[in-house]
Amino acid sequence: MGYEKEERMSEYLFSGLKVLDVGTWVAGPVAATILADFGADVIKVEIPGAGDQYRILSGIPGTPDADSEYMWQMDARNKRSLSLNLKTEEGMEVLLKLVAECDVYVTNQPFPMRRALSLNYEDLKKINPSMIYASLSAYGEEGPDRDREGFDLVAYWARTGLMDLVRDPQGKPAQSLPGMGDHPTAVSLYAGIVTALLKRERSGEGSMVHTSLLANGLWAMSCIAQAGFAGGSFERYRKIRATPGFTRNIYETKDGRYLQITMVRSPDDVARMFEALDAGHILEDERFSSPEARWENGVALAHELQEILIDKDSDEWMATFAAAEVPATRVGLIEEAMDDPQIRVNDMVVSPSDNDMNVPLIINHPLKISNVVQVGPKRAPEVGEHSDVILKELGYTDDVISTLRDKGVI
Repeated sequence: MGYEKEERMSEYLFSGLKVLDVGTWVAGPVAATILADFGADVIKVEIPGAGDQYRILSGIPGTPDADSEYMWQMDARNKRSLSLNLKTEEGMEVLLKLVAECDVYVTNQPFPMRRALSLNYEDLKKINPSMIYASLSAYGEEGPDRDREGFDLVAYWARTGLMDLVRDPQGKPAQSLPGMGDHPTAVSLYAGIVTALLKRERSGEGSMVHTSLLANGLWAMSCIAQAGFAGGSFERYRKIRATPGFTRNIYETKDGRYLQITMVRSPDDVARMFEALDAGHILEDERFSSPEARWENGVALAHELQEILIDKDSDEWMATFAAAEVPATRVGLIEEAMDDPQIRVNDMVVSPSDNDMNVPLIINHPLKISNVVQVGPKRAPEVGEHSDVILKELGYTDDVISTLRDKGVI
């Protein structure tokens, strides 16, 4: 791999921090990725042979085509891989030796598996009481659904009601994108880990931290969801959302692009916009002459506005609105983000620090600290790439390692 363990021993904030990533897919493991980005030595424990199934997601039908396993490179960067069969006695022995000396243990294993393997917090706390045990689940640590398998498009997106609320007026609920709930949930788990590390620094005590996809989905929609928990009703809200009102509508332009005018809020904004459209006469119509009238007749006003906007390309309208200081926005395309200077200058994407990584730019995590150096992206590991090195660090000899490999333990 393109980095040496010694590189992490002094230069970075979390240099010397030992982290076990005992999970699959995204939300749990990406919390460990952020720790690795700040210098932690992260060992990813994977099934021998196939490894983490997330490795292949970039190549399945329905994902964008590229000549690399781009999702895996993004989310598994800066880690070492140990392939380990936890269904064997020898494999569990290796894992428990790693647990005894780790600082952070990250897992999103299903609860039935954790119970079967004695890998719950109370089990591992006996081995390493100062460890931070970070648990990611779909539905939470307790309750009737705690043991159910879940992914972000189910627990975060559909179960919480986000899927129902984020849709066009009178449209069907839309599916989420891969990882859309996992990545913010990973940041939440990382925040819990760092909070627990600070507590340990002050008290010497280890902790269990946990969060879930369900909790983070609810948090993401909390500005609206809180109304229900305050005893409110959603009847009027749903009725309004189902009506394509003036500022809530998305408008198509001649070139097939769409404009959003949600932030055109004040009467002055409205007046400037219709003046820029050379359509000030519309506001003289009694149906549209006041905020109350525009609200009442929003559908009709949206129709009038669409008839105007469809006549020109979005570039022309955006230039017109910019000159008039109208807060309109064009709905962006992901292809345009590739050349967005705001993304580059703020290090939202960064170049790899490893010539072996076959991805020219990697999306960065969103955490920025002015005086904390971040590890540049290094190639994500192959399955079990570092098994021998890690086992030797634990004191295993070459002969024992060879035997473990022959028995399918690694």
